[in-house]
Amino acid sequence: MKKLRKGIIPLLFLLPALVLLGSLALYPVVESVRMSFMEWDGFKELRFVGIKNYIKIFKSKDFFNPKGILNLSSPPYGALIHSLIWLAIFLPLITILGLTFSVLLRNVKGKSVIKSFIFIGMVVPMIVCGVVIRFMYDETAGIINAFFRLIGLGNFAKTWTAYPDTALLALILGSVWVWTGFSMIIYAAGLDLVSEELYDAAEIDGASPWKIFWRITVPILKPCTVFIIIMGLIAALRIFDMVYVTTYGGPGSASMVLGLLIYIKTFVSIPSDLGSATAISTFLLFIALVTSIFLIRQVKE
Repeated sequence: MKKLRKGIIPLLFLLPALVLLGSLALYPVVESVRMSFMEWDGFKELRFVGIKNYIKIFKSKDFFNPKGILNLSSPPYGALIHSLIWLAIFLPLITILGLTFSVLLRNVKGKSVIKSFIFIGMVVPMIVCGVVIRFMYDETAGIINAFFRLIGLGNFAKTWTAYPDTALLALILGSVWVWTGFSMIIYAAGLDLVSEELYDAAEIDGASPWKIFWRITVPILKPCTVFIIIMGLIAALRIFDMVYVTTYGGPGSASMVLGLLIYIKTFVSIPSDLGSATAISTFLLFIALVTSIFLIRQVKE
């Protein structure tokens, strides 16, 4: 009986959390996967259609339009390709910038104040960040164009989010500004756990600062790097609010991303294309799970 009580009592304490996790996280995921194999026009009952929704989204130019890239034309390329471009630029930049700032500010006086200014983008709601980013790229009032004029590159001044060729890149760089503070804080926390004796021993052996960085700092911070990449991957794939406020996927769907496309197909399309929306959501879940599992295994190895 005592052993049974010892096993049951911890479960009773975990029960409220497990109920919340199951109802607010697991159940919606399972239901979303189930709905991706269904068709619903807003009036009739659900009916099973198999993988029809998945075939449908890949045939849709809003989701996947590789002809634009193959023809070297300007966007739109489809929300999937836009999101992949977002990942290809966003993840390396937040990783490199976060690591650079954390290393440079490690022994600087007043580093807490400087880090607070860099981290402020993560504190502000994404809706507000979207509004700020929209004004940053404004032709007349934006700080980006003011900088170009200051250094004599006034010809580049324009409303960057209003043109198909630059709208997506402008949003990506804006998200980098928001997320660099997050990666810097994670790396800074990792650096605080590194023993100074390692650096002292390396200096005594005659290692250059560059070798110390590559042979000691980078390998030790590998778990931090993987965590940042996983969190950045999830954030970039599900990004919605910043794009919604700044460009609403425009101009001409040039900055359409997967998160916004799911919203439009669910709540804007008449009738609601819930099957396609849940198929895209399931596809996103698959990408995030496979990539996360691969990265976690790399750390373990």
